[in-house]
Amino acid sequence: MASSTSAIPLREAGTSQRTSQEDAPAPDTSVAAELRPITRQRQILVLISSFLTICITIGFNQAYGVFQSYYISPTQTMLPKTTGEDGALVAFVGSLGYGLTWGGSIVVNPVIARLGIKGTRGVSVLGVLFMSLGFGLASLSTQVWHLLLTQGLLYGIGSSCLYFPILSAAPEYFTTHRGAAMGFILSGAGIGGLVFSPLIRTLLTAIGPRWTLRTLSLLNLLISLPIAITAAPSRFVGRRPTHINLALATKPAFLLSVGAGFLQAGGNGLPLTFLAEYSVALGYSSAFGATLLAVSNGVNSVSRVLTGYAGDKCGRQNTLILNVLLCVVSVLGFWLGSTGSGGSKTLWVLFVVFYGIAGGGYNALFPTVSLPFLSLSLSLS
Repeated sequence: MASSTSAIPLREAGTSQRTSQEDAPAPDTSVAAELRPITRQRQILVLISSFLTICITIGFNQAYGVFQSYYISPTQTMLPKTTGEDGALVAFVGSLGYGLTWGGSIVVNPVIARLGIKGTRGVSVLGVLFMSLGFGLASLSTQVWHLLLTQGLLYGIGSSCLYFPILSAAPEYFTTHRGAAMGFILSGAGIGGLVFSPLIRTLLTAIGPRWTLRTLSLLNLLISLPIAITAAPSRFVGRRPTHINLALATKPAFLLSVGAGFLQAGGNGLPLTFLAEYSVALGYSSAFGATLLAVSNGVNSVSRVLTGYAGDKCGRQNTLILNVLLCVVSVLGFWLGSTGSGGSKTLWVLFVVFYGIAGGGYNALFPTVSLPFLSLSLSLS
């Protein structure tokens, strides 16, 4: 599937969204003095830093299927030969990293809401170090449970700490063309997967799994650390503590929005996790399986940009519904069809392409459609 729902924790885009002057809190001048006004240059910085953050965090997650295909292959040299149970644990390594990237928001978002700009950047820097440490220690693994603690747990915690302080601030810098801006930012997930899938496959073949993981550790440090240090902070970080707005949290529209995001995220990573492995089961080579994963990520990134723009022009809810229907058609018509007698390579390739398109559009539009609810669900009062 396309990337997991990039459920960016949207906060209010500015005081202009408030309904009355009485609703606005007293400004925190100690923070306001450190924040520069929104300028075109500031918006460009937000676009670039957020895009690259998505490339690294979600791109690595979406390329894990290449690692999984290698870890369970009979030719791998890093782990004991896998049984069916071990294969399930190998899949759980990627699921753990993916899940913690999103689930970590439960802890990370309240923390960064109470920290000043330097403290929030410190969380991002800590995340970069955890991610690189996770890859580095994973290179020393000799058992699957070692990977669970390193490439799964440690990496997942780190990616969440890097992702949310930077991405949660992004919508605050765009009041017009927000759909297009977020579409561009979220397209980084597809671009990251497009780049890392063949890169990891090539490195595994050329230098082996241990040096591949060490290379990714260094690459993450070189790219992510400057981003964490220079990324634009939230315009509202440190102004007031968060608390649950119970009145809003019980509204049907809010509950449906949360439920939809939860269910979509539950199945979102499955196709990407098993895409390379299932391609091998259909008779493709592992290299071609990695190529198909890259193709899915590539069309995913283009779809995010185009559907974000279409959402601004044609209505975000209308465009979102169309993408959901296309997701259903691709799964029921192409993926399930490819599992028939002997398997159908043609239907599988069609699924890879169409699901990349549909899933990318959903991930680009869902955060903007949910903005009226999710931006205030953790009310900053």
